Amino acid sequence: MPYWYNVDTGQVETDETRSQDADVLGPYETEEAASRALTTAREKTERWDAEEREWDERGTSSGGGDTGGSW
Repeated sequence: MPYWYNVDTGQVETDETRSQDADVLGPYETEEAASRALTTAREKTERWDAEEREWDERGTSSGGGDTGGSW
């Protein structure tokens, strides 16, 4: 059974109890995973932000960009 985290109410819901047009995160396989939805989302966002910073730093330090070629 899928579980959802309702951002508006802070409650875990199932397909049977899920609010209509609710702002939810999921689906999650377990109630525990759904209850940690905001923490999980924050951790993933922080990791993706760090990866993006690393990507940007590699791009500027490698001297990439325009190779001066013509079309």
